[in-house]
Amino acid sequence: MTNSYRPTLLPGVDEETAPRMSMLQEALRNHGLPHVPRFVNRLILETSPYLLQHAGNPVNWFPWGKEALKLATNLSRPLFVSIGYATCHWCHVMEVESFEDEVIARFLNEHFISIKVDREERPDLDSLYMNALHAMGNQGGWPLNIFLTPKREPFYGGTYFPPSDDSRGFGFLTLLQRITETYNSQPHRVHSAGHQVTDAVRQMLALDKAHISPESSALDRAIERYRQLFDNENGGILGAPKFPSSLPIRLLLRQHHATNQPDLRKMAEVTLERMASGGIYDQIGGGFHRYATDDHWSIPHFEKMLYDNALLASTYLEGFWATGNCEFSTTAKEILDYLVRDMKSPCKGFFSATDADSLGAQGKKEEGYFFTWAPEEVVQILGPEKAPSLETYFGITATGNFHGRSVPHRNISLHGAAVQFQISPKELETIIQLGRSELLVARSKRPLPFCDEKMLASWNGLAISAFAKGGFFLCNRNLLKVAQEVAHFISEEMTHNNILSHSFQRGSAKGLGYLDDYSFVIAGFLDLFETTGDVKYLLRAQELTDVVQREFLDTESGGYFLTSIQHEVLLAREKPAYDGAVPSGNSIMIQNLLRLYAIVEQRHYREAAEGALSAFGARINETPTALPEMLIALQSHLRETLQVVIVIPPENPESVEPLLNVYKETYLPNSVLIQAIDGAQHKEALQIIPALKGRHADGSNSVAYVCQGRTCQRPTSDPGELSHLLRRI
Repeated sequence: MTNSYRPTLLPGVDEETAPRMSMLQEALRNHGLPHVPRFVNRLILETSPYLLQHAGNPVNWFPWGKEALKLATNLSRPLFVSIGYATCHWCHVMEVESFEDEVIARFLNEHFISIKVDREERPDLDSLYMNALHAMGNQGGWPLNIFLTPKREPFYGGTYFPPSDDSRGFGFLTLLQRITETYNSQPHRVHSAGHQVTDAVRQMLALDKAHISPESSALDRAIERYRQLFDNENGGILGAPKFPSSLPIRLLLRQHHATNQPDLRKMAEVTLERMASGGIYDQIGGGFHRYATDDHWSIPHFEKMLYDNALLASTYLEGFWATGNCEFSTTAKEILDYLVRDMKSPCKGFFSATDADSLGAQGKKEEGYFFTWAPEEVVQILGPEKAPSLETYFGITATGNFHGRSVPHRNISLHGAAVQFQISPKELETIIQLGRSELLVARSKRPLPFCDEKMLASWNGLAISAFAKGGFFLCNRNLLKVAQEVAHFISEEMTHNNILSHSFQRGSAKGLGYLDDYSFVIAGFLDLFETTGDVKYLLRAQELTDVVQREFLDTESGGYFLTSIQHEVLLAREKPAYDGAVPSGNSIMIQNLLRLYAIVEQRHYREAAEGALSAFGARINETPTALPEMLIALQSHLRETLQVVIVIPPENPESVEPLLNVYKETYLPNSVLIQAIDGAQHKEALQIIPALKGRHADGSNSVAYVCQGRTCQRPTSDPGELSHLLRRI
């Protein structure tokens, strides 16, 4: 695109660009914009849904790459880098307000080289420049708007900027004008600021090179801090907004198991119950929204992410395993059903996210309209007899709780509502379930929120784990089949010579995999191995682990970099540790290494895990609450892992079920399950799993072997005896 304001295609790429016009029009249509754009910029050549959303802006956007960086150097212009993602609400707002504004676009085009980045495509860039924003003393978020010198050094940044000046301060155009004035009149000042911020980022990302062993007391300090911050009434952490990831449920459950402190289990249970009854949970369609804006979990930010739902499904399954509470298993099943229904692609992978916004009754984009209700809508769908029950149960009122409409939530128990309507709880439950189904069908006819159909290896790895565990603990072969399909998709479509791709878009894999991709996919394969006993998943996990050791390992200090030795070299190479909404790749990789050691008993896996824990030892000891998933790894490291080996006779495979049921009913978080069919498959597995040596089925009966460290219990085919053994350990 030139700096003139005539609709134009890039010179010389008409034939390549023309087929993509339909993609652009689709992206614009999904966001309520004109179907035929007045402008077309270089982003029309991209596959990222987020970049395509901006391909019709008058801003002369470039994707991140050599062309833009070289042009900035040749023209001696600052770089304006705007980072976001396709379902980001405030990214959409800023696009409409600023990037569609021709006056702002003209100024950007004349004074800056503007780059759009999909943070989900380039997590390395996003993390680097988010750290830069923090180094400037600013709070992070998206859109992340950062200004760089031609040497890519950040000197100013922020998140959402309003288009014009208001009571909050400078508008975006004024900011651009002031930055341009300073850059042209005092270039030394700008470059000095860039050097300082870059140095600060490098220091932030540099870990202490000294190896420091993490202290077991870090677990106690973290737990005590969570006690102080816990919201006793609503669960989670006190205050708002409320993120499900802020309180590490799995850590609490595992520490309760290790120490028998009853309040830890209570904290976990209250949080799981309150989240599932709140508006943050989609009461009609299942699945969780991104976070709650209030402290009661009632009003969500309506975006739905694959990673949130995969992680929460696993969390609810662990809650079910630890407590036996069937409400938790129901929630997990509904999350998984939602993912299959709304997020699964025809090629077997899972899409990334759906938007918070959708077209409302007036044909304009409205946040949350798709998920909210008015009483008259419920009456129209269910009729006057059934509607009151669901309106009461889900808190749907005439005044509403979100812009005059109601976010379904549950402030009354099924028993309480049954008493109110003078019917039995069983009868009311039937009415509620049938009514939910009718509302879901009616809702599906509304304009759907935009879906980011990019498939990421990392988030699909999380989904493999969730569906493998769901299939196992819920005794549901269909869920297990989904996990296997996604694993096959990643192996066949996103892996070449054991090298993972990062994303899959419009029929092809794209980009080199990051640490998260490898860590989460390895964890998914290990979960599939434990839940199916199929050795091919264990072998795949080992092959990918070899790549991580070769290409991501910090050979000097231990731990793993976000990027491999094959990735683009940026201003700093991050070694991620912080466990946020998504666990860090290092935390999950350490857990993987400890699991591999427990299964195949190869010492180098444990040594790599110990080296990584030592690399992060100082952080674990100083700020343990920042690394809850790494604390789970520390828990595993400090305690001997329990091996539960079950050998199955080929002529009677059903004999394993009573033994597996005992395992499912006994919470054993620091354990590995090894299943093997006696005979030829047993011999194949024996090549890599020493625990199978000398262990066989007993005639037509499956046999369980339980060992911890150097101590093994007497093998048994009796479920009652196995239950006694496991509960005694």
